[in-house]
Amino acid sequence: MATPTQGLPALLTAQTDWNAVLAQVLQNFGCVTGTIHRTDPTTGLLMLIAHHGIPPQVLPMLLPKMDNIPFGKGIAGCAAQRKEAVQLCNLQEDLGGVAKPDARKTNVQGALAVPIVTPEGKVVGVLGIGKLSPYEFSETESAELSVCAALLHASLA
Repeated sequence: MATPTQGLPALLTAQTDWNAVLAQVLQNFGCVTGTIHRTDPTTGLLMLIAHHGIPPQVLPMLLPKMDNIPFGKGIAGCAAQRKEAVQLCNLQEDLGGVAKPDARKTNVQGALAVPIVTPEGKVVGVLGIGKLSPYEFSETESAELSVCAALLHASLA
């Protein structure tokens, strides 16, 4: 794995290209799919601002469900509500109810989402990454993704 934050500071500008940021994070963590959501200050919902690696055949069906996520719903919503990392070693076999049924159509198996939190403790978004095989992210990887999320907060807030 590359350095977790490699290339990110240069991408976080006044005109941030969130798809480029997400692509860099995915490369740094050896992942093939991911999302970035921003908390909408008006609705309080997580609004999708970047996605990568979602199979094109399921994107039209999933996009409306991923675009506005309430806190507490799905992996991203749970990470936002708990203000901590949420991981599924195998999204396809999640029996705990964190993964929504349609999320299985992405073929993602190992998934990790971390909240993007301001220094004051306000959740301004969620950063999520995934692999297409069962994978348990280590505590170190979770902490490193949280470091990446911490870099993003200023550009999202």
